[in-house]
Amino acid sequence: MKKTCFLLMAIVSPLASGHIQAAAPVRPTIEQLAAYPEYAGFTLSPDGLHIAALRGSGEDRTIAVWKTDELDKAPTLIGSSSMKIGGVQFIKNDRLAVSLSQPIDLRIGEVTKTFLSKLMITDLEGRDWKEPLPQPRANTRAMELVQAMSSATVLDTLPNDPHHILVVNNVGSSAGDVYRVDLRNYRSERIQMSEEQVAGYVTDLEGELRARLKQGIDGTGAYISAEFRNPSGRWDEHFRSYVKNRDQTQIIGFSNDANVAFVSSNEGQDKEAIYEYDIAARERKEVLFRHRFFNANRVLVNRYKEAGENFGQILGLGYEGPRGDDVEWTDPSMQALDAGLRNALGITAERLRLVDPANGQSATIEYPVQKNITISGFTPDLSTVVFSVDGAAVPPEHYLFRNGQLSLLAKSFPDIDPRSLGRTELVYYKARDGLDIPAFLTRPDAELCGAGPLPTVIHPHGGPWARDTMDFDGSMWVPLMASRCNVVLRPQFRGSEGWGRKLWMAGDAEWGQKMQDDKDDGAKWLTEQGIARPGHIAMFGFSYGGYSAFAASVRPNGLYKCAIAGAGVSDIKRIWARFFTNPFFRQAQAPTVEGLSPLDRAAEMQIPLMVYHGERDQTVPLEQSIWFVNKAKAAGKPVVYHQLADYGHGPAWTRAIFAEQLGLIDDYLSQDCGGGGL
Repeated sequence: MKKTCFLLMAIVSPLASGHIQAAAPVRPTIEQLAAYPEYAGFTLSPDGLHIAALRGSGEDRTIAVWKTDELDKAPTLIGSSSMKIGGVQFIKNDRLAVSLSQPIDLRIGEVTKTFLSKLMITDLEGRDWKEPLPQPRANTRAMELVQAMSSATVLDTLPNDPHHILVVNNVGSSAGDVYRVDLRNYRSERIQMSEEQVAGYVTDLEGELRARLKQGIDGTGAYISAEFRNPSGRWDEHFRSYVKNRDQTQIIGFSNDANVAFVSSNEGQDKEAIYEYDIAARERKEVLFRHRFFNANRVLVNRYKEAGENFGQILGLGYEGPRGDDVEWTDPSMQALDAGLRNALGITAERLRLVDPANGQSATIEYPVQKNITISGFTPDLSTVVFSVDGAAVPPEHYLFRNGQLSLLAKSFPDIDPRSLGRTELVYYKARDGLDIPAFLTRPDAELCGAGPLPTVIHPHGGPWARDTMDFDGSMWVPLMASRCNVVLRPQFRGSEGWGRKLWMAGDAEWGQKMQDDKDDGAKWLTEQGIARPGHIAMFGFSYGGYSAFAASVRPNGLYKCAIAGAGVSDIKRIWARFFTNPFFRQAQAPTVEGLSPLDRAAEMQIPLMVYHGERDQTVPLEQSIWFVNKAKAAGKPVVYHQLADYGHGPAWTRAIFAEQLGLIDDYLSQDCGGGGL
């Protein structure tokens, strides 16, 4: 890329709205927290001439499209009469990919309450809507269910081809097949027939299918193999990663040398590193990127041929840092852009201590703790850039940088006072066996809530093979609890993914045991630090976090005054018997799911409990909550149950349902929790 000079002048666009901050922090209402973002998901056309975003107003979501040089004019609005719009993304200069959903009741013997999801493509006026791959007519109820829960996915937007994209079919006998779709007439050509157990394809910089991942089982166990396509078109296996060891080796991209691929792997080490791989020689070259404390996971490459000699140049390297999607820019122009934007917006770094759970070693780095920049789109010459700024206590703000000028496009939640959301930091504490546990600690605003110690909620994530991050919590659970003057601790307990192999594998067969001890040890640590008020600690979680709340309610000698279980698993034997029905998954995750099954002890509940579950949840069946509640109520235990209509495993169909869920949590913590609130 040519060296770029960034002269930034902040201006306020007509899109942006906001309010004057009051003298003291103002906590948001349930309705403000449950509202759709006024604007979200800004996306930039490849030529930089248009931007699009989702606009929320009450129960409606529409797509708004502007010309980047006419932001003062009213946008073109694109709506949907029957389905709700959930996302929008430019795939060509004149085409948008739109995700939509709606509730659907399917009758196959009994009624299945779920959501139908579709990917559609439309023009910039919303006049012409097409499915990228029209589905055949469903001849059975079973096929109708499959189609309702599946949608084609875009594999590659082919940025150097003005008319075509690559799409993967996800339905029927041709599921997994890859098609080249002509967006001028929506004719499709199948370019790859898939095979059983193929888990995904990887394209090179020319948009050619060059690699794929496959699942399988051999004498050693379940594995994922990486295959490259040789010049004759045959797929050759190059390496295998065995799941039981948590080995993860995968192809994540290609360089501008067609014989060199980028491979991420944690084999023989705790964290994933990125290597260059010589395909012809079948050997790893030097390490391209390794982070001492986090998994390296991405190589950001310039895919635009307009960039000339810079086509295929590495722009930056990604890793699973505190925000989960952190980037170290390596290209000088990207570095200059990033530095200029941070300077213009006053985004500064703070000292942050990091600890490696694998060995206890620590270091202090400079890191933008309170808020950070995420670049979502840019033109090849960097003259036009769309990006957002957010943090745990900073609701997303969206900006356009164009021809040296910086414009605030919109604030997603202009009516939420960021000061009421407190401050979040990454901390570490010792588990009882000495393991270092990372955690995200949110302290309420002192002006709003006082210095403490304060009521506290231990808030474990779902998964459990997942993790939390330091960005804004769109579920609104953390903003809700922090603005109500509750300390919130999100422990990255053993079994959490993204912090290295040791912490991840330490959770195997420890459900409700050492995994639960880690959460309790976080509560003890907060008490010892004078942050949590003893006797005023609760646990709230959803999905696996809901399981944790069930476990907290039945474990003796606990630290909690009450617990809230959202869509939780209560019977670990029956839930996994349902999901791990194929040989691969039976060998992959099923053996790690051992330990306490809360349903066995529901009649011995130790603390008050509130349970809620969505009727349309197809991830954790509704009966998982009903079984526990019925058994606890029969034993006379203090359990409250709420069944939410049109609520899935997280998504709420209406803002009223979202507000109902947040209101239930708020009311239970503030007024009930066994009496008098938390």
